[in-house]
Amino acid sequence: MPTAIRGDKIHLSSEKKTEELANKLIKKIKPGNIVFLFGEMGVGKTTFARYLINGFQKLNKIKITEVTSPTFNLLNEYPINKFKLNHYDLFRLKSFDEIKNLDLFDEVTNAITLIEWPEIIKVRPKNLIELIFEYGKDHKTRYVLVKGVNL
Repeated sequence: MPTAIRGDKIHLSSEKKTEELANKLIKKIKPGNIVFLFGEMGVGKTTFARYLINGFQKLNKIKITEVTSPTFNLLNEYPINKFKLNHYDLFRLKSFDEIKNLDLFDEVTNAITLIEWPEIIKVRPKNLIELIFEYGKDHKTRYVLVKGVNL
């Protein structure tokens, strides 16, 4: 299991620890939740999303799919039996006007919504969970701060 350190931060020293965190959150995240993934490029946001999405697929006995960053198409959708998992990447967007047409928070009751690079969103939605990924002293050491859900 991920080890909590420095108060609320969780040490993610390996992909295995990232997978353990995702598996722990699978038990807490429900349709209607919106998950903001903050952090620098390469810190593990998409890796976390992959383990979370694949974990939901395993749990629901659905074929495991490749999970890639939706940087260029902005959204990848994953049907998970009675709900869908929407994975957004807003990295390329520069203003709030650009996200108005994405309908990010429509149909949230039947979806879990993961959003990488959510900094452009000024109003925080209901049912928000925030994961703030950061590097430690070097790029091999990583941490995550989880807000909005108790682990």
